[in-house]
Amino acid sequence: MRLRSILLPISTTGPRDFLERLAQLMLGLFLFGAGMALMVRAGIGVAPWDVLAVGLVQTTGLGFGLITSLVAGVVLLLWIPLRQRVGIGTVLNALLVGPSAEVTLAVVPAAPSAWVGVPLFLAGLVLLAFASGLYISAGFGPGPRDGLMTGLVARTGKPVWLVRTALEGGVLVSGFLLGGPVGLGTVVFAFGVGPLIGWFLGAFTRRRASRTPARMPVQ
Repeated sequence: MRLRSILLPISTTGPRDFLERLAQLMLGLFLFGAGMALMVRAGIGVAPWDVLAVGLVQTTGLGFGLITSLVAGVVLLLWIPLRQRVGIGTVLNALLVGPSAEVTLAVVPAAPSAWVGVPLFLAGLVLLAFASGLYISAGFGPGPRDGLMTGLVARTGKPVWLVRTALEGGVLVSGFLLGGPVGLGTVVFAFGVGPLIGWFLGAFTRRRASRTPARMPVQ
């Protein structure tokens, strides 16, 4: 398989536009990892994929950031039979989110009580949604987990909600069996992250559209 056939094309109006979008991508990925870490430190439950990551941390003794990167790498391997196309953002997502989360965990202590944990979790959730809108609107390709979902949808013909539910349900159960934290935060994340990302993504997309010349190719 040729390299060009598995890489997403990069649409840009020039070097300045490319660099601006790349900076937006990098900032979004860093903040995404920070948001994940804040929710872990809150101690009231985390997102399904983070339940798996924390469970693997407890099982292997490896750091959360390293486990996050390793899981992303395994997910990317699953793209191969699905023939998903990889973008710069896909690769950087796998490489940068884990270290960002690890740095944040080293700086932010665990919440001593739910009175601190709940607002800390909400701050992490909003930060993660903000970061998602930021890096997705940069247009450099989906993250490993999102690409897995869209690839399965394309190959199986099943609806998005069913594939996403099956994926995250399986990940959640696996993480829980490994000792990952499931709690109120897991429920709040499940119902809150979609609307929040939708709002931020819409805001960033409209902002970018207002600054983009009409001749810019649609991605």
